[in-house]
Order: sequence, then structure tokens, then C-alpha cells
Amino acid sequence: MSDLPETMTAILQTGDGYSGRFDGPEITDAADYLKTAEIPVPTPGKGQVLIRLRAASVNPSDLHFIKGEYGQPRIKDTPAGFEGCGDVVATGPGAEWLQGNRVSFVAGGVGSSGAWADYAQTDASMCIPLRPDVSDEDGSAQIVNPLTAMAMIDIADKAGEAVVISAATSQLGKLMISLAHDKGLKSIALVRRADAVEPLKALGADEVLVTTDDDVVAQFAAASKALKPIAFLDAVSDQLSEQLFVAMPNRARWISYGKLVPELPKLTQMGQLIFMGKQIEGFWLTRWMMTTPREDQAAVIGEVQARFADGRWKTDVAARLTLDQVVSGLADALKKPDGKVIITP
Repeated sequence: MSDLPETMTAILQTGDGYSGRFDGPEITDAADYLKTAEIPVPTPGKGQVLIRLRAASVNPSDLHFIKGEYGQPRIKDTPAGFEGCGDVVATGPGAEWLQGNRVSFVAGGVGSSGAWADYAQTDASMCIPLRPDVSDEDGSAQIVNPLTAMAMIDIADKAGEAVVISAATSQLGKLMISLAHDKGLKSIALVRRADAVEPLKALGADEVLVTTDDDVVAQFAAASKALKPIAFLDAVSDQLSEQLFVAMPNRARWISYGKLVPELPKLTQMGQLIFMGKQIEGFWLTRWMMTTPREDQAAVIGEVQARFADGRWKTDVAARLTLDQVVSGLADALKKPDGKVIITP
């Protein structure tokens, strides 16, 4: 590592452990949770790599994490950021095969150093070498959303002939709509704004309902009766979600993979779980990656890269920030709809 700098710019977490709160992923000021600092460049250990950042993407999970609301605790004064794209510039023992590769990666676990920095350190097993025809911005959002989309649409496809997708204007929502369409799976998309209806229908959604409409539950009940969706892939998980789940047919599965609002739903029809065979469950990509055989993951990863390379999928970018703009500019950048915030060095 003699040709690498001794220090780097990084966006560090100021909190430690769990906050004990759950307010959702919104932030009003990133300075409440983050600071910019110059810290030593990490040295990769056994099975690890050091990656020079090209681009990092901001996901809701990043925001839950810096607020102490995620499934793993914060470590104060360590770099934030789970997902990115960059070049492997140094390796530890056992990871030499990745030297010089441009990779998508996930960082932030034990022994890792987060993606919002000039250099990130992570396990070689958390890296995916990228095809040359996949852009850096697509590479920076190649794992969390695309693999989640592939895994959950596979669940929906095996469950029935239609699927319900909430937060459908999100990057993940759009990936799932287009993938469902390609698989011949009917979809009911849920959005908050009327101007999102036509763009999502153009992506392949069969029904697009605006959740702020007064009669949205009645609209959904009619759509559910016609299309008979079994899987509800839900990133919102609020009381409206519960009402829609109640309107779904026998064997419906409410699969929560996010919590975009702080409201906690109450269950009003417990008998449906008994007499209609309905289920409520969660999905976490980390668990999927830990339990899915490597050969099955490899097939999914290959399909993801092919979709980005040939243009079937793309990363919609709402805003771009350099590292020195993150603390002051992240909150405003996140207000821009329908796209990712991308961080570059």
C-alpha cells in the first residue's frame, strides 16, 4: 500500500449503538448524525479488500442506520454508507484475485469501513466484479435494490399471478414493476402522487393507485378482486398497508421490507390469519444472501448485470454530492423525488 495516501476524507457517524427510536428514514439535518473528517486509510485484513471509491448510492437503510434504527448497531467515528462502486487497490491474504477489479460492493459490517469515504474496506465475499458495460452509477446501486427486486419478485411469482408493490416510484419499486412485467406477473403499484401514474404504467404496472385518494381502499379492493394478488411487497408498513392487506384474497402474504413512515399499524382482522391462511412476514436482503446457495446468487447477479448493461434497468439519479457536500447537502438532496442520491469523492 506504499503508493496509497496515508489519510482519506470520510463521512463519519457521530452516534453509537441503537437510538431506541423509530422515526423513519427522513432527516432534516445530516449534521445531527454525521461529520466530515480526515482519517487513516484502512489496511485490509485476511479475506478483505481496499476499494478506491468511484460512486456510492444512498438507500433508506443507510438513513435508518445513521439514526440508530437499523438491524445492526452504529459504531461511533466509523464511515457511514453500505453500498458503492470502486476499484480494488489493495487486498489482504486470500483476496488477491480481486486486485485491480472494478467492483460493486457492500460495506458497513463488522471489520468493514463504510462506502462514504475516499476508500472503503470490506470482505471480498461482499464484492461483485462488474462488466465493463455497466456504468459506475449503476454499479453503485447494483446490490441492495436489484438483488432485493429479484428475490422478492421471485417470491411473488411463485405465490400467484399478481403482486402489490408499495412506494412504487422508488428505485426499487420501479425495478420490481419492470421485472414483474417481464415475467408476466400483473402488478398493482401504490404511489403518493397522481403525476406518477402514467410513468409507472409505461414501465408495465397494470394498476397504479394514488394512496392519498379518499377512496383508495375501495379502488384497491376492486383491483384486488380482479387481479387476485397474493404477495404484497411493502416498504411503507403503515395502517393503510393493513387495510389493503385485509382487502386481499385468501393466502395473501404481506411482506414488509421497509418502514418509510413512523406510524405503527394495528391488526384489525386477526381471523383472516386463521381462516383465510394469510401471513405477515419480513424480508431482509442480508438474510437472503446468507441462506441462498452461491450458485443461485451467481445466476441472479448475472441477470442483474445483464439488465443494467442492455438498458432494461437503469439507476435514476435525483442528485449528486461530493464527499465534502454530504453533511451540508444530504437532507435537501433526499427531498428530490424518484431517484437516487449518488455520492462521489
